Formats: sequence, structure tokens, C-alpha cells
Amino acid sequence: MLKILELDEALATVLKRRAIDDFPISAAMRQRTIATFGSDLAPHDVVRTILKDVRERGDLALLHWSSRLDGAEITADQLVVSEEDIATSFDLIDGEAVAAMERVAERIENFHSHNPATSWWSTAQGGVMGQLIRPLQRVGVYIPGGTAPLASTLLMTTIVARAAGVEDVVVCSPPVRGGHLPHPAVLAAAGIADVDTVYAIGGVQAIGALAYGTNSVQKVDKICGPGNAFVVLAKKEVFGTVGIDSLPGPTETVIVADEFANPVWVAADLMAQAEHTAGTALLLTPSKKLARAVNKSFAALLEKLPAANQAEIRDSFAHRSAIILTEDLLEAISLGDDFAPEHFCLSVQDPWAWVDKVRNAGGVFVGEHSFEVLGDYAAGPSHQMPTGGTARFTSPCNVLDFLRVTNVIALDATTSRSLAPLASKIAQVEGLFAHKLAADLRS
Repeated sequence: MLKILELDEALATVLKRRAIDDFPISAAMRQRTIATFGSDLAPHDVVRTILKDVRERGDLALLHWSSRLDGAEITADQLVVSEEDIATSFDLIDGEAVAAMERVAERIENFHSHNPATSWWSTAQGGVMGQLIRPLQRVGVYIPGGTAPLASTLLMTTIVARAAGVEDVVVCSPPVRGGHLPHPAVLAAAGIADVDTVYAIGGVQAIGALAYGTNSVQKVDKICGPGNAFVVLAKKEVFGTVGIDSLPGPTETVIVADEFANPVWVAADLMAQAEHTAGTALLLTPSKKLARAVNKSFAALLEKLPAANQAEIRDSFAHRSAIILTEDLLEAISLGDDFAPEHFCLSVQDPWAWVDKVRNAGGVFVGEHSFEVLGDYAAGPSHQMPTGGTARFTSPCNVLDFLRVTNVIALDATTSRSLAPLASKIAQVEGLFAHKLAADLRS
């Protein structure tokens, strides 16, 4: 069962943000890291040690850290996954799953094809002014391979990059433990998305390879994708050498529901988010009746799940999730908006009446038939969305993430002479007299 909290108690407990150091790391990875570096080495220092090694030793460092941390005994010629291995992966997973991924890939491509940006030109201000909108040349996508092979994330990132016109899209994903290839579902997704290259590299070393390049890995212009705390810290560390999309943290969902919501559906949706490692699932409702009905629904639903999934959900319910009672729906919407969640679900009788009230969210799920799991897998928009409150200032993965803007200034002589005195005066105020001189010479 979830804790049912009054608003003041909720504000003091579950509605807190976490630092990057609190992001999820599997117990097995934590043990391997301690065995390698000792228990007194901070995660930042672990990350910097590995990145420095990759920068200095290239492929040798990739092989070393893949062995020590991922348990992957691979050779240099196995860092790049062959086309044959990608083709074979389709035979290793359920055919219906392949068909589902193919259909979803079409929906992702269709959705993101509607928001391209195009170059523009204007002669209204003298001469020609405008912007060149061009895709990045090479993008690297990191796909974790620990607690879940996130084939869906591969589709929802690489296909968006393709829609933007990125010429070269590559993927890094760790080999399955004891093997030399990433999970077959990840490889099949890469085949469906027509990824150019897949590298069997995981963790911090993958981020380093994409940022700095090695003999086997060509460096990229931007790195995208989720990961554990070490991966997120690595992305933060290499920013500036390479672009990054975000510092994604654990998933989070806010459901605002009224007395008309289906309590079993709401309970299932909360469990789906709590199932993620360190996930947060919050129900905001003014209805005590709904709150009690949702809690009553959990027992029967949990019995339908494997023990490991139940344990993850119970952990989230105990430490990071809650039902929060509000005065009314307006207060629930306002509280959810302040939290700025990754997923904001409106399970209310008239959801469209409330959509305009939601300003801060990675995605708004309008009505009970637009439940969040469909956003995770099948609806079409990328499920790579801002977490940790960053929805206040950033956007979900979209075509614009993979485009860059170049300003073009081609003024005619008359306009140039008319603007030069303006530039000269502002340069004088700033004390930049060489700037002033260059402008005065054109006046």
C-alpha cells in the first residue's frame, strides 16, 4: 500500500529532489566498483579515472574496463557489432515483439516528421539575413544493458535523430554479462532503426569513447541516452568536449485523478512507474474514496507480477511514492505543476479542461486511455523526457535536439553604413575601442 499523506507532510518528504549521486546503480555494479576502486573513492573520481584512461589508452582502456566492470571478455575486433550479428538477433527474440517494434518505429517517425525546422531568409532589414538550419553530422546514443535492455529507448532516440537528418547515428550498449554482444532486443531495435554502427561498449568507458574517440570508435558531436549515476556523471564530465542531451535521472510520474477515475487503472499505472529502479509514482487527488480504492487494488495486482518486480515496486512505495490528498483538483494540478514531472497524467472526468493549467511537464497524458505506458512504448512521441524538475526549462527528445542554427548576415552597403554608428557608440560604452574603430572606418 501507498502512504496517504496530507499536503504538508508530502511537501516535507516525498516531494524532494535527489542529487545525481543518488541516481540508480545496481547492487552488482556497486559491488564491482567497490572491488575495483575501493569503498572510499567517490563516484566523481571513479568517472574521471575511467575517462582519463579512455582518453589516453583508447581501445585498450575500453577492453580493460569492459572486463573489470561489465564482465565482458571481448577483443578489439568485437567492439564493433557486425551486421551479421545484428541480423541474427531478430531470430533470438519473439517474432511478435519484432513486429511490435517495427510498428512503433513507424509511429515514432511519423510523429517527429511533423516538427522539422527549416532555414529562412529575409531581405526586410537591408541585404540578406537569415538562419541556416542543419543537422548534426554524428550522434551517439547510449543504451543501458543492466536492469532492462531498453530497446524502446533506442527506437525513440535514434529515429528522432534520423528524422532530423543526422547523417551518422551510432549506438553504444554493453555486452550481456559473460558474452560479447549487447542484448538481442537492443540489436534488433538497432536493425529496425537502421543505425549505422553498434558498439559493444557500456558504462563510463562508452561515454568516453564517444566523446574522445579511439581507434575503433569515431567521436561524435552529441551524446544522448539514459544510464546509471556513473553514466550520467560521465556525460556531465565530457560536456563541452561534446554536446549532451541531458542528465537524465530516475523516472517519475504524477497522476492527478478525481472521484470518477478507475482505481484499478490508476493503481496499475502507479505500479508501472514504481517498477523502474528508484522510480517515483505520485497520485494527487482530492478524493479520499479514490485513494482508499487505489490502495485496495494493489494487493491483487502485485500478485500478477514476478517477485523481483514486486520487490522494486514495494521499495518505491515505501521510500519515494505516495498518495497525496489535496483540497481540490486545482490544488492537485498546481502541486503537480510545481513538481514539474517527467510524466503528468490527467485521469479526470474532463481532462482537456485542465491541459492549459499544466505548464511544467515532459509529457501530458490526457485522459485514462492515454496512459503513461503507451507513452513509454507505442504512442509515437519520444519517451526520453526531462526528469528531476528539469521540465521547467527543457523539452523531451525532439528533432530540434539534433539540429544546429547558423546565423547568416549579408548586409548591403547602405545598411552597413547606417548601422556602423550604432555599433560604434555601444562599443565605446563597453570600452572596446578596437571594435569602435572597426565600426568608425565603415561609417
